[in-house]
Amino acid sequence: MAKGNRKVPEINSSSTADIAFIILIFFLITTSMDTDRGLARRLPEPPDPNAPEQENIIRDRNLLRVYLNSFDQLMVGNEIMDVKELRKKAKEFIANPYNDEKLPEKKPKDVRFFGNTMVTEGHVISLQNDRMTSYQAYMAVQNELVAAYNELRNEIAQQKFQKDYLELDEDQQKAVRDIYPQKISEAEPKNYGGK
Repeated sequence: MAKGNRKVPEINSSSTADIAFIILIFFLITTSMDTDRGLARRLPEPPDPNAPEQENIIRDRNLLRVYLNSFDQLMVGNEIMDVKELRKKAKEFIANPYNDEKLPEKKPKDVRFFGNTMVTEGHVISLQNDRMTSYQAYMAVQNELVAAYNELRNEIAQQKFQKDYLELDEDQQKAVRDIYPQKISEAEPKNYGGK
């Protein structure tokens, strides 16, 4: 047997780049990406330059102060509480169901579909946190505050329309928002000390 120089047949690789490109396109199209949605906040309307300046003075009873420190401890008003209790406290503050003099004042307002209704239109929830507050604690507080508004809106939508708030048409949702306007004010984070 003669040993000769045999050549190994070459593999045609001219279409390899095309195949890799097609596979890449396939995975890009079929893969879903999670997108961050951020916090649902509606910015206030820009002030009218022709309007006279007004001082916005909020009476103490209309303001619920929520503080979150660097140890993720929550203080609502003057009491320390667990995040799980915040929703109930916020709902009581926003609605003031028994017209308590220590909670936001109720004023009559003509609301479409509801007629003349007593609302706590002047209430504000002021949220302030420490710069070292954990993101998880911050988001938990945000979620509880938004959930308080959502539950109140659902309750009144069920009473009036026998539907959840999100199932209402745009005019009905606006009417419900007129009764429970979402007013969460966030102050700039500060360093209170700690960690």
